[in-house]
Amino acid sequence: MNLTLATLDLSPALAEIWVVLAACVLLLIDVFVSDKHRAITPILAFVILAVAAWITYGQFDGGPVAAPLSGFYVADSMGSLLKLFSYGAVALSLLYSRQYLSRNGLFKGEYYILALFALVGIMVMISAAHLLTVYLGIELLSLSLYAMVAFNRDSGVAAESAMKYFVLGAMASGALLYGMSMIYGLTGSLQLDVISERVNQTGGNQLGLVFGLVFIIVGIAFKFGAVPFHMWLPDVYHGAPTPVTVFIGSAPKIASFALAMRLLVGGLGGMSDTWQPILIVLALLSMGIGNVVAIAQTNMKRMLAYSTISHVGFILLGIIAATTQGYRASLYYTLTYVIMALGSFGMILLLARAGFESDQLDDFKGLAKRSPWFALVMLMLMVSTAGVPPMVGFYAKIEVLSAVLNVGYSWLAGGAVFFSVIGAYYYIRVIKLMYFDEPMENNAGPIDASVTMRVAMSVNGLAVLALGIAPGYLLTLCQQVIR
Repeated sequence: MNLTLATLDLSPALAEIWVVLAACVLLLIDVFVSDKHRAITPILAFVILAVAAWITYGQFDGGPVAAPLSGFYVADSMGSLLKLFSYGAVALSLLYSRQYLSRNGLFKGEYYILALFALVGIMVMISAAHLLTVYLGIELLSLSLYAMVAFNRDSGVAAESAMKYFVLGAMASGALLYGMSMIYGLTGSLQLDVISERVNQTGGNQLGLVFGLVFIIVGIAFKFGAVPFHMWLPDVYHGAPTPVTVFIGSAPKIASFALAMRLLVGGLGGMSDTWQPILIVLALLSMGIGNVVAIAQTNMKRMLAYSTISHVGFILLGIIAATTQGYRASLYYTLTYVIMALGSFGMILLLARAGFESDQLDDFKGLAKRSPWFALVMLMLMVSTAGVPPMVGFYAKIEVLSAVLNVGYSWLAGGAVFFSVIGAYYYIRVIKLMYFDEPMENNAGPIDASVTMRVAMSVNGLAVLALGIAPGYLLTLCQQVIR
């Protein structure tokens, strides 16, 4: 394959090129900026995100686009939608983080640089059409996240969490790479569309292909945080600085969904009869263990980590259906989950203050007396995450369950409903603490948060309600990009 710059059409990858170059320039600028003028770094980071969103929106037409870059890259409407949501998730997480970083002596330009490079990894994963491109995106995202988890160098807990994440992540990446090598050896290609054609021609029952598929699913399950490859997730969410937890809990989930769609659906769709039973086991274990273990947690970040594991099970349900409706439902669930996760983790940042994390469940006691409005915002987020109408989380669950029922997995849908009822307990517990308990003595004062943070959190909470009252717009977008 002879590739030259003259023969490559780089315009579909313009957003990625822009973010990489702009992040490098921002890194150089930050070197010469004094601490007194450090506020220019986040402003420039938001400008970079805004320009990237403008470029991607200009390429989004709701229809398929031919794959450019000689098969290494795919430009389609699903990728554009996922990127737009990724920009929004990164921007909102950085906005939530600003005040916390300043109060805790972590307001450094490196944080924003790492976030932008992590975003590039997400973008590469979203548009990957080649196994090498997939692996490049995964490693770029992972290496950035390892550094972000250990960003607070004075915290031994953060360093321990980063080490656990690094070691387990390296093992998962190795498994994924080994599976890719087996797929390449048996199909003779690294391009996902060619792999799909050859799997369909030869059949997906070859033992080597099955072994390769299993290793690939291990890598995907780790990136999602699905049971039994979830060991890193609660410890990393708990040990990382809260701004990093907000980041990890949102945008990378979009990348994980894209990874599953590109590899399992796009490349190995002909082996759906093989990967469906495996994903069923992962989904049931994730929903069961995630919801049950979350009940025993007293730390809010750990509770939401196990909640994330349970929601991963629901995302997998749509992929298990292996139909257009199922993929659409899984996409819809992923996007709505990101919105809810940003708000839920963001509320911990809202309540935090200098020297006080506010990440224990007891820290939410009496929130309705301290701030009735933000207690209501948290109530909407918890109700939506539990899947109760009229919030958007209810419609996300309905879409996924409908897709599963339409392919005859009524018992699987019944299990999902059962575990959702169990999970409702720990969400209701948070509401009970906010409205029926007295505030802790060391946490009874007014909320000390900036106007920007308050407005962003309010919009985040209201978005959950608005998308629940009028779910058609987001559903229509998902229908347009997955046909």
